[in-house]
Amino acid sequence: MSLPATNRKITLLQATAINMIDMVGIGPFVVMPFVVAQFGDGLFIWAWIFGAFTAFADGMIWSELGARFPLAGGTYNFHRLTFGPRFGRLMSFLFVWQTSFQAPLVVASAAIGFSHYLTYLVQLSPVEQKLVSSGLILLVLFLLYRRIGSIGRISVGFGILVMVTILWIVVSGFTHRQQEINWWPSGSSSFFQFSFWAAIAHGSIKSVYSYLGYYNVCHLGGEIRRPEVNIPRSIFISIAIIAVLYLLMNTAVMSVVPWQSVRADDKYLVSTFMEKLHGPLAGKAVTVLILAAALSSLFAVVLGYSRVPYAAAVDGNYFPVFARLHPTKNFPHISLLVLCGTGLLVSLFLNLSQLITAILAMRILVQFIAQGVGVWLLHANSKKEALPFRMWLFPLPVIVSIATWIFLLVSTGWFACWGLLIALTGVIVFGLTNREPRAPGNLELDS
Repeated sequence: MSLPATNRKITLLQATAINMIDMVGIGPFVVMPFVVAQFGDGLFIWAWIFGAFTAFADGMIWSELGARFPLAGGTYNFHRLTFGPRFGRLMSFLFVWQTSFQAPLVVASAAIGFSHYLTYLVQLSPVEQKLVSSGLILLVLFLLYRRIGSIGRISVGFGILVMVTILWIVVSGFTHRQQEINWWPSGSSSFFQFSFWAAIAHGSIKSVYSYLGYYNVCHLGGEIRRPEVNIPRSIFISIAIIAVLYLLMNTAVMSVVPWQSVRADDKYLVSTFMEKLHGPLAGKAVTVLILAAALSSLFAVVLGYSRVPYAAAVDGNYFPVFARLHPTKNFPHISLLVLCGTGLLVSLFLNLSQLITAILAMRILVQFIAQGVGVWLLHANSKKEALPFRMWLFPLPVIVSIATWIFLLVSTGWFACWGLLIALTGVIVFGLTNREPRAPGNLELDS
């Protein structure tokens, strides 16, 4: 299943940019006040450190699988190829099954977050906010309805915009510092208190959500140049850069805004912070940049997820219509159209906080934990075979990653039950519809 190098157009720079713009989006700006409000002792920065730790440990798994199986669809093929003939088809079907529910939620969450934040600039009724979120999804559909080569260049432009936005916030905060941020417990606070880990549990659901996307290039594996090298590098580079930027941004903002006064529903925190420092025009300017970051994230999310149903359909494990490529531009246009259409519908009915928790709960078991098991099986079966990338200190990162995801799954509460129910339903559907697999098709996307 090796792929011709001539059809791989996305470079390391472009791959890293795709990951980064997927990670940032509207997430860190709207969840920052929620995370701060969970901690009564000012140790909120540890929720972001925990998120970076989770991303790095899990990034080891994605890097090894992505370098070994650089195919369109990412997790779909990881499950199919690591779980073997007996269980691989079931696990890969379960992934695309939950993606059919979860991907529209991700699209909707980005669009709804955009419309909410836009109200800092203009007053919008609830109906008008829904129209804005719908229009944003249609705009992204228009931007992605083209060849992958031009999409890579667009991603780099979006990535530069995201960097400029966060760096402006960081520099503004550090040049106007009014208080120190608690990085270490003081007084009666301790890392070993139940209250600290309860705050980590609640805050990290949102902070981990803000890191998600470091693996987006794996969904585009069939379009990455030198994937055995560039996929791991793009994952680790994007995690490192975004982790540093998140820590700096939180420290900068909360060194100006008293953390004791922050409310969980203070959705304009960053914009009011800039307005306080530089006046109303700066508040509006940073809001425009944050909205552009949200647009770029939605762009990257839809780009990656549109390849998942395509990969499954080509493999004969999903509805055949999703295997169709555009007749002249050679991208999975049916998958793209369906994803945007369902995301638009979801954005009309659900709210942002519910979406964020539901997204994480749905993905943890079938995707993140299952991939940890899959990479363990890959090591067991490859024995001394040379893999393009082998994680450091195996199996420690796998153990840490699985334990962390279980901790977060439990922290989602009842949403974890919904995630388990969707997986169980997928098993039943698979049992009722499973047919003899046909030979896998070509997962290469021409450019």
